Amino acid sequence: MARTDPKKDVVIIGLGWTGSMAGIELAKEGLEILALERGADRDTVPDFQYPNVADELRYGVRYGFMQKPVNSTLTLRHGTQDTALPMRHLGSFLPGDGVGGAGVHWNGNTWRPLAEELRLKSYVTETFGTGIIPDGMTIQDWGVTYEELEPYFDRFEYMLGISGQAGNINGEIVPGGNPFEAPRARDFPMPPLQMQLGPRMFRDQAEAMGLHPFPMPAANASETYVNEYGMQLGPCNYCGFCERYGCLNYSKSSPQTCIMDALKRYENFSYRTHCEVLKVELAEDGKTATGVNYFDEAAQEEVFQPADIVIMAAYSLHNTHLCLLSGIGQPYDAASGTGVTGRNYSYQMTGGTTAFFEDVEFNPFIGSGSTGYVIDDYAINQIDFAAEGFVGGGYIHASQHNGQPIRNLPLPAGVPAWGAGWKQGAKDWYGHAMGVGLHGSNMAYRDCYLDLDPTYTDRHGRPLLRMTFDWQDNDTVLSQFMKSKIEPVVEAMNPTSFQSSYKDTGARYDIRPYQSTHNVGGTAMGADPATSVLNRYQQSWDVHNVFALGAGSFPQNLQYNPTGALGGLAYWTLDAIRRDYLRNPGPLV
Repeated sequence: MARTDPKKDVVIIGLGWTGSMAGIELAKEGLEILALERGADRDTVPDFQYPNVADELRYGVRYGFMQKPVNSTLTLRHGTQDTALPMRHLGSFLPGDGVGGAGVHWNGNTWRPLAEELRLKSYVTETFGTGIIPDGMTIQDWGVTYEELEPYFDRFEYMLGISGQAGNINGEIVPGGNPFEAPRARDFPMPPLQMQLGPRMFRDQAEAMGLHPFPMPAANASETYVNEYGMQLGPCNYCGFCERYGCLNYSKSSPQTCIMDALKRYENFSYRTHCEVLKVELAEDGKTATGVNYFDEAAQEEVFQPADIVIMAAYSLHNTHLCLLSGIGQPYDAASGTGVTGRNYSYQMTGGTTAFFEDVEFNPFIGSGSTGYVIDDYAINQIDFAAEGFVGGGYIHASQHNGQPIRNLPLPAGVPAWGAGWKQGAKDWYGHAMGVGLHGSNMAYRDCYLDLDPTYTDRHGRPLLRMTFDWQDNDTVLSQFMKSKIEPVVEAMNPTSFQSSYKDTGARYDIRPYQSTHNVGGTAMGADPATSVLNRYQQSWDVHNVFALGAGSFPQNLQYNPTGALGGLAYWTLDAIRRDYLRNPGPLV
């Protein structure tokens, strides 16, 4: 029989970005809070200290900071008539493991959504008419506007300490920034990072072609910084170990560098690691949660943790899985188009062109997660969907992250894949390549969703999460459009040669190669309970004391990296809990 622990005011599931934010904001209210983290405890010292963390084989290739499929995985199929099979090896996306979550190993690209993206269906129908939306596309508005969220995006950026250059301050276009972004109240807290040769070459060519390059907004500190919680960041030393690594220099924004040490000072906050939440328990009427059941790895027993408020702050896929297992929201049924939990799963459209320059040395080992120049001239609010034949948009970037020899050794066509010829090619071309990439939106579709697998179970006997997903025609048309914009810029830079990789008509989603850890949807937010799991405050429509934070709330994916949006939304939700819910528990309107 499961043991029952003393009741808490709040239980938080997961201790990554949104979990740590929920912890510190609600701890200020004097609430008794417990966070449950399925993975290990992690801190800069000893977990990210030099030289141990600069181990490409352990962390870059063998995914030392990622969840292990033997403990947590899902099944995948392309269509509803296919049989789903388990993902046995990490590939397409890399959920983080332990305290800090994916906030430990991310690159730091931090964007706000466009105002149009937060009311996408309204924008599309008002601008182009309802007929532009393809059959089976289920895009919707978020239920909250950019104007409402702007102060919370601002707060999140200043809590992280973002390096960048504003392009639109209170409606005034600022030279050197993104002229297509929505208005912001003030500039970024720090100036942009220093840029390497490759991004500068891209910037110069883009400007020569009449485009509008600007620095990537970066959660990598360009100078010393202290945030609102008193947490200090040091300037980035461009070591080239950001993506897939914890930061050894206190320079990359993460829960460890921005929140955790301040949070641990609250005596009313505690957390337990190696504790995996199995289910949110509901009252008999199903309208409130009574707490959570979790498995305590150290004690090897199941535990019931009673709580007045449940904050679901796990990775987006896990939040959806828990909702399905717990009976929160009606499970989505693709055949009838009814139900909400698991609906509108979306991903990210990526691609790119690699250019080789025989006489240029790029020193690729000098880099950070977000050093790069970007153009947003083909953003969602800049494209004529009717003329181009797709709904969506994307940004184009030339970034230099690392020169790690196992994972970052692009070679031109014609170099052998092995043997003496490969060795000579690696010697000749290492450091002589740069990339220009696409980061594009992905719309939601009726037959792309998440549900419980009828065959496979996890180590606790629970059904695995099943993903039904494939690229649609809208996605590949977008990809080819972006290819037609990127390749002329690259060709004008006069490389020795270049080669491209973009999705084309008939492309199938492949879960094996890495693409992005930007899985969104499944617990979509919105203004209509018939099409969303959560209301505009990320509160369950059906179970009012359950809040689900994170990218699962997105009703379709942005053209940008999701962290800036989910961070702003988290502050928005936590403000509503503190301001309204604690005084009058119930549905927030």
